[in-house]
Amino acid sequence: MPVGTELHSALQTLIALLAILNPIGAIPIFIALTSDEDTQQQVATAKLASRAVAIVLLTSAFLGEYILQFFGISIAAFQVAGGMVLMMLAFNMLQAKSSRYVHTPEEAAEGMQKEDVAVVPLAIPLLAGPGTMVTVIIAHHKNASWLASGLLIVDILLIAGVAYGALRLAQPLSRRLGVAGINISTRIFGLVLAAIAVTFIANGLAALFPGLVHVRVP
Repeated sequence: MPVGTELHSALQTLIALLAILNPIGAIPIFIALTSDEDTQQQVATAKLASRAVAIVLLTSAFLGEYILQFFGISIAAFQVAGGMVLMMLAFNMLQAKSSRYVHTPEEAAEGMQKEDVAVVPLAIPLLAGPGTMVTVIIAHHKNASWLASGLLIVDILLIAGVAYGALRLAQPLSRRLGVAGINISTRIFGLVLAAIAVTFIANGLAALFPGLVHVRVP
């Protein structure tokens, strides 16, 4: 595969991960979960959460397909199912709602009672949830070279860095953007995510039913 094509694919994956992660939308939850922490503790929580995001996504990317094979699940079927999950996330984001597929109210309430909320529920499932895991597994399946795998690792590390930056600057970003700004950002990410979900579903259906689907989505 040409280097330019692999770079373009890596950029698409990065945009998809950014839309699903929705770092701006995570700011109010981070502030609520760390309301009893001082600035130094909030920074430590942001660092630990971003590291957990990187570990979870790297593990999903490079081991997820083997887990699917163990259960006899094809990538095409996983693309359709994953696309449906992403579409449900997108619908909630378009309404500026926090989806139960990312985290439930029960998980959020339990997180409020924990001393360390960095890993659960911040990293898992708020930031590194089903949507991001689906995306990196499918992206790794499409990789055809060491360069593509290396670019996927870079994408994941960049996303973890974005997550850290958003959480680290949560207080000033929240004051500057306000509720309206955060909701607008969430809706924009939701629209991008909906388009990505349609692509996943279309590609999965094309692979499952080649005789019925004649239009291939790139």
